[in-house]
Formats: sequence, structure tokens, C-alpha cells
Amino acid sequence: MTDNDKTTSAAVKSQSIITTVEQLQKQFSRLHALSRSNPINDWAIRERLLDDLEMLLSDNRENLAHAISADFGHRSESETQFAELFPSFTGISHAKKYGKSWMKTRRASISAMYRPAHNEIQPQPLGVVGIMVPWNYPLYLAVGPMIDALTAGNRVMIKMSEAAPKFAETFAKVVDHYFSSDMVCVVLGEVDIAEAFSKLPFDHLLYTGSTEVGRIVMAAAAKNLTPVTLELGGKSPVIVTKDVNLESVVNRVMMGKTLNAGQTCIAPDYVLIQREHHQHFISLAIEWLQKHYPNIENNEDYSYIINAAQFNRVQGYLDELPADSVHNLTGVDANPEIRLMPPVIVSEPALSSQLMQNEIFAPILPLIHYDNLDDAIQFVNERPRPLALYVFGNDDNEIYQVRTQTVSGGVCVNEVILHVAQHDLPFGGVGDSGIGAYHGKAGFERLSHMKPVFVQAKLNGMNLLLPPYGDLFRKAMALFLK
Repeated sequence: MTDNDKTTSAAVKSQSIITTVEQLQKQFSRLHALSRSNPINDWAIRERLLDDLEMLLSDNRENLAHAISADFGHRSESETQFAELFPSFTGISHAKKYGKSWMKTRRASISAMYRPAHNEIQPQPLGVVGIMVPWNYPLYLAVGPMIDALTAGNRVMIKMSEAAPKFAETFAKVVDHYFSSDMVCVVLGEVDIAEAFSKLPFDHLLYTGSTEVGRIVMAAAAKNLTPVTLELGGKSPVIVTKDVNLESVVNRVMMGKTLNAGQTCIAPDYVLIQREHHQHFISLAIEWLQKHYPNIENNEDYSYIINAAQFNRVQGYLDELPADSVHNLTGVDANPEIRLMPPVIVSEPALSSQLMQNEIFAPILPLIHYDNLDDAIQFVNERPRPLALYVFGNDDNEIYQVRTQTVSGGVCVNEVILHVAQHDLPFGGVGDSGIGAYHGKAGFERLSHMKPVFVQAKLNGMNLLLPPYGDLFRKAMALFLK
């Protein structure tokens, strides 16, 4: 490489971090042109990009975790390892293991009428994929879509959340170091930059965040006919059947509700439970917290609420409730100065309350009573379809009833949250909780054009079906239309 080449390379590299609308539009135009003139159809290039992403994470795992913690005031680094770094590494490994086979042209079946022709499906890169990242899991929800986009041969632009600025800046710098701006660039900025980002004519736009903002993003994308994947949220219910080990239920539900202090789009939002289990559930939850988060006010494993606005929002949900319905599980009060919010259980909140009207996104767990399983199913089905649904029980018939009579983005049986980490399962919502799914092969296909190809045989009988239509044509139609 000559000195001039090095200078040019450095100049291009500096374009990897975008901070203005003008830079945003200029960089998009550059990537769009490259995607048309130089599509990435070679597996070796895609694999090398995944290697670079893996190296980025391996070399910078501590810096990235520290940056996330700084944005939260305190975020458990163990949680970052478990919920962000681990699924990122396994996602890359999965893509490298299977990506080459996913991108191969595959045969599809064909009607006997058209033989000896055959059908094929040829995966091709879409071009430029836009990724809009939320603040709650800013590493995994940038890297996860990025894995799928790169495996599918796309160029990528990533808009980081302005609510996690320290991580956004750190991530932008490391991406700038490991990737050319011809392949991946990171966009920083406030709401005006996010709005401009959503209006770009991407070949696909993937947004993770609230349903309210998801509607705005989809409306902006629709003006360009940009296809979207929207990973939203909502109120993910837990249904506890009558024949159940309640201690096991509490163990899993409280894990899901305390992970990242409840700031998880698929966290258990509320529990539908029979009345006789209510008080026992609360007692077991208190014991669970004493065991897993002792001295919660000084516990390194427990995370804080991301910012004052989010803290005040959820504190407001509690303030409007009757005091005797709120059960403090730790004996420690919420601390607005450091945004520490210890877990609480709320007994039978009014269905009109903000707590039951909005996604909670905090360590607040409502318990709602039901009399029979049909009532619990009806309760779920009368509300917007959730991103996740969790059912606990030992009766296979009741589990089957819940699975078949409800519709949700995903389901866990006798577990919570872990379906998101399964790379052979598509992850996505339905209705108000999202559009489209990704992860693994589903993500590869979502961010590829699965092009149908009809291949005619050199010797075929199609000329027999041309006009003028005579007896042979009529006999063939009579045979085909039987």
C-alpha cells in the first residue's frame, strides 16, 4: 500500500462515525452505490467480516461493559456478559458454521405440468441495511442484527441510542477501528438524527424499541417502501396453571424480572395466578431476593434504571396505586439519586392503571387472579398480542391449551426469556409487539432477497401450448384441469 493509499484509507475510515444529517445522507449514498456496483456474493468475505466482529468483541469486552455500566449509573457486568456478550459470540459462531450453506442456491419443487424445467431459490444480498438500536441492551441489539446483515452480504448503518451515549461513542470508535466505512458505519445523535435515519431509503430497516416509536419509524419507512423488521415490546404475560411447583415458578419469573432491573423487552410483565397461590408467591419472592440479591442497595449484581426520566415514569406508576397493594420485597426503598429501584410485587392493580396499560420495563411485578384457565387465556387474548408468553405447569393438556389458544411472538414453557438466545428459533413479535423475525437462518433470509428462479429445460413441450389452440391444447388442458 502506498502512502497515498494509506491517506485515502484513513480518510474513508473517519467516515465510519456519522454525527450530522449531511454526513448521514452522504454515507448512505456511498454505501447504496457500492451495494449496486459491488454486491458481496463471496462467502469468504462475509466470513472475514464475522471474524472481524468476533475480534472486536473479544478485544473490547471490558471497555464495552464499562461503558454500558456508566450509562446506567451501574449495570452488572456479569449481566452484560450473560445477556449481551455471550449471545453475541454464540450468534457469530452459529452464522459462521451455517452461513455458507444458507447462501447456496437451493432447488424448489415444481408442478408436473412444467417439467422437465426446475425451480431454484437464490439468496442475494439486499444491499444496505439500517439498524436502530435501543438503550436497554445496546451491545447485543446492535451486534445481533449486524450478524444477520453481514452473513447475508449486506452493508450496514447503525443508529445508536442517544439514551446510552457513553456506550454509543465507545461502540462507534471500536467499529471504526475494525471495519471499513465501505461496510459498516455507526451513527450518533439525538432524535433529529434518528428521524433522518428512518427516512433513508434502506433496502431493509430493523428497529428495536417501543411500539409508539415503532409506528413512527414504520410511517417514515413507508414513504420509501422500505421493508421493516420491528422488534417492539408490550406486556408479556406469565400464566401459572394450578398444577405447578410454585417455588420453581418464582425462581424463573424473578430471574426474568430482575435481569437488568426489568429493563428487558421480553421480561415477564405480569403474572396470572390462582388466588390460593398469591400470598405464597410473594413469600417465596422475598426469600428468593434474600438469597440472590442480599444487601440489594450495595449489590454489584443488581442494575440501576437507565435515567431519571425512566425512573420517574415507573415511580409514577407506583404512586397512583393504593399503598397496601404494593409489596416491598427487600425492605429497601427506591433511591432516585442513584436510580436504584428494588423489586416490588403489586397485588391486583386496577386494569385501568398505568401499570396495566403500559409496558412496565422495571422490576415491578403485578399479580392478577384468575379462576380457571379459560379466564386466563381470555385475559391475554383481550389485549394486544405480546412479544413473549410464559406458561408454567405440569399438565401437558393445559400447556397445549395455552400454546394453541393464544398468539404471541414467542413462548417459553416452564421458563422465561431464554428463547431469545436460541439461534435456530426466529425471534420477533406479532401485531402490536412487532413485525418480522430474525436470528440465525430466519435472520439471514429476512435480510436477503430470496430470489425465485425458473430454469427451463432445453427440450420441453411448451411450444405445444401456443396458439392457434387446437385439439392437442384442449386435451392437455382437460388433463391438467382434472
